[in-house]
Amino acid sequence: MKSFARMLYPYLVWIAIMILAPMLLIVLYAFTKQGNSVLTLQFTLDNFARFFSDSIFPNVLWRSLKIALITTVICVLLGYPAAYFIAKLDGNRKSVMVLLITLPMWINMLVRTYAWRGILLNFPVSSEFKVFVGMVYNFIPFMILQIYTSLTKMDQSLLTAAEDLGANKVQTFLRVTLPLSMPGVISGITLVFLPAVSSFFIPKLLGGGDYVLVGNLIENFFISTGDWNFGSAISLIMAVIIMISMFITKKVDYENKGETRA
Repeated sequence: MKSFARMLYPYLVWIAIMILAPMLLIVLYAFTKQGNSVLTLQFTLDNFARFFSDSIFPNVLWRSLKIALITTVICVLLGYPAAYFIAKLDGNRKSVMVLLITLPMWINMLVRTYAWRGILLNFPVSSEFKVFVGMVYNFIPFMILQIYTSLTKMDQSLLTAAEDLGANKVQTFLRVTLPLSMPGVISGITLVFLPAVSSFFIPKLLGGGDYVLVGNLIENFFISTGDWNFGSAISLIMAVIIMISMFITKKVDYENKGETRA
């Protein structure tokens, strides 16, 4: 037992340095005034009051949540049929299709977004549409792979049993396949929604600077204006929203597993 505890020390140190320390600094900056030294910290809630008192910032937050939600819904609607189709293929074809889905992910996301920027310059479409294209293109592989994994792990004898009991293909899908694949759908929703709601370079590159999301706000206050305190407050607000969304998806997943077992 002691040897196992000693093996954990390097991981605990890594977590403390790479995760806890940055989060503690964000919390510290968020609740202090700008320009304080370490010895003369002045705690305040002004950074949060500033965010909610000006309608611009909540509107940007709402726009970010809306974009992330719509992106997630589109990824589900497009990703589920694709994952279902791949899961039904034979071994070699299935491997090829999975390779084709993952192949773009081997290229840096920034490079892929730049490529779409060049493509969309030739079309008279809105900045919002361009951002949606970039979001869906970059995040849909996560949705497809998660759903595909759930479908391939599904006990095929349950489908045979449903057919033996007189269920047609639609009933089998709605009563058996869809419920059993929901863990993959929920995992995909988490992997799409969380990065989409905090993305900053996709709207920056494809929106042409006209379509600002909350990630762009955070980047601006940290990089351009140097107001780390207000930027940290926005980051902390986003962290709370992300934790709430993770709690909701986890609860839905837990309830779905309970219903499936029942």
